[in-house]
Amino acid sequence: MNTVIHKAETRGHANHDWLNSYHTFSFANYQNPERMNFGVLRVLNDDSVQAGMGFGTHPHDNMEIISIPLEGDLEHKDSMGNVTVIKEGDVQAMSAGTGVTHSEKNKNNDREVKFLQIWVFPKVKNVTPKYDQISLKDIEKENEFYQVLSPNKEDQGVWIHQDAWFHIGKFDKGNSEQYKIKKEGNGVYAFILDGEVEIDGQKLSKRDGMGIYDTDSINVKATENARILLMEVPMTR
Repeated sequence: MNTVIHKAETRGHANHDWLNSYHTFSFANYQNPERMNFGVLRVLNDDSVQAGMGFGTHPHDNMEIISIPLEGDLEHKDSMGNVTVIKEGDVQAMSAGTGVTHSEKNKNNDREVKFLQIWVFPKVKNVTPKYDQISLKDIEKENEFYQVLSPNKEDQGVWIHQDAWFHIGKFDKGNSEQYKIKKEGNGVYAFILDGEVEIDGQKLSKRDGMGIYDTDSINVKATENARILLMEVPMTR
C-alpha cells in the first residue's frame, strides 16, 4: 500500500472576494509540481461563491466535470440547453467531450454557495457532450458508503466516461467500514467533508485528503461524527 497525505492547510488558496477557493491539486495560479493530480483525478477545488455571484460562460473539452454542492444552490446553464439548479444533496456530472460552454452562479442573493468542483480525465476523447444530475435523498444511507458515480449509466448515481466510482459515507462516531477497490490498478482518494476519521491508522480531519493505491481495500473509521467522499480512479491515463 502506498499513500499520499494532503492536509487541509497545505492546499493552494485563491481569494477573489466573490470566490474563495482551495485547491488540492495545481490549478490556475497555484502550481505545485508535486501536486498535479492523483491518477486521473486532476482537480479538486473547494469553492465558496458569494451571494448572487458566479462563473461567467466559459468553455471545456475532453474532461469529466463533477460538482457536489455542500451548502446553498448553484444555477447551471450550458450550451446543451440545460438550465438547472443543483443544491446540497445533489451530484452533477458533465462530460465536456468535443466541447461545451457553461456558466455557474450562486442562485441566492442572501447567502454563499459552497461546492466541490472535481475534474477527471476521460478514458475516451471527443465524445458527444452530456449532462447528468441526481438527488441523493433517495439513495443515501447511514453508517455505510453509498455509490454516487460510476462508469455505467445503468448503475446507481451519475456516470462518466472513466473507470471511476465515487461513494459518500456519513458515519456516527465509532462506526467503520471496509471499502474494496472495484478495479485492479485503481486507487482511492478520500476527502473528509466533515468530522474526523482514521483510514488505515492515519488520522484525518475536515478537508484533509488522502490518496491510497497499490491495495485492494481500505479501512475507514469515524473517530468523530464524519462525512467522507471516496473517489476511486485509475492511477494511469
